[in-house]
Amino acid sequence: MELSDLKIFVAVVREGGITRAAEKLHRVQSNVTTRVRQLEDKLNTKLFDRRGKRLVLTPAGRTLLDYADRLLALASETEAAVQGGRPRGVFRLGSMESTAAVRLPAPLSIYAQKFPDVVLELRTGNPTQLANALLAGEIDAALVAEPVAEARFDSIVAFEEEPVIVTSTEHPPIDRKGSVPGTMIVFEHGCPHRRRLEEWYALRDEMPERTIELGSYHAMLGCVLTGMGAALVPKSVIATFPESRRLRINTLPDGQNRIRTLLIWPRNSRSPKIEGLRRILQEEAA
Repeated sequence: MELSDLKIFVAVVREGGITRAAEKLHRVQSNVTTRVRQLEDKLNTKLFDRRGKRLVLTPAGRTLLDYADRLLALASETEAAVQGGRPRGVFRLGSMESTAAVRLPAPLSIYAQKFPDVVLELRTGNPTQLANALLAGEIDAALVAEPVAEARFDSIVAFEEEPVIVTSTEHPPIDRKGSVPGTMIVFEHGCPHRRRLEEWYALRDEMPERTIELGSYHAMLGCVLTGMGAALVPKSVIATFPESRRLRINTLPDGQNRIRTLLIWPRNSRSPKIEGLRRILQEEAA
């Protein structure tokens, strides 16, 4: 297989078809179609099921996609190392949603200005999902909250967050007796802030009567605003919510009121792209 074949294959998958892949690659459609068929012939297997105008990955195609992503990333890393270590190519970065929304715009803007030869791709998820994606070679680095499996990753501290419990202003302060919210509004399992809120309930020998799972912090804060329940979020997120003045912010006791966000990458495999981001994050923190 040639890397050019893999680039065309990945483009067809990512762009959703031959036409858009050809536009992205600045090739004619017939050339892209021919190269995909030649790749299938080389591998002696079908990579796509052709359903009318749609192309759907076969199981073999999904397997190849995983390896193709890793091979192309390694080729890009190798090229950068040989050419003096300047970051170039696609940088696939994973991040928790709160970090992506609040903390990343500034450092990524600096990164884009300093390294114009890098194409940034951002993927959000919880720390467990991102760690698994990193181990599978689907992303190059990730920003996740502690704890992480230290034996598998190298890391630096990127940000320190203050988690707070938010309720509506109509709800009494949660330090009063009998004031523990009956409904907990959280992300899915694997979210560090959900874990911290569950620990807070457990330390009070309380369990929420209901748990509502949502997919974004602003949706969670909107539900809190209506009096639906309580949520635990990074304090930095609240400033981005238009109706923040109508929220009651309840601080956590010492020992529970800090969560560090780490930049992690596979152990002993730091590339120029990761090194560039690491330096920017440390300069911003300083």
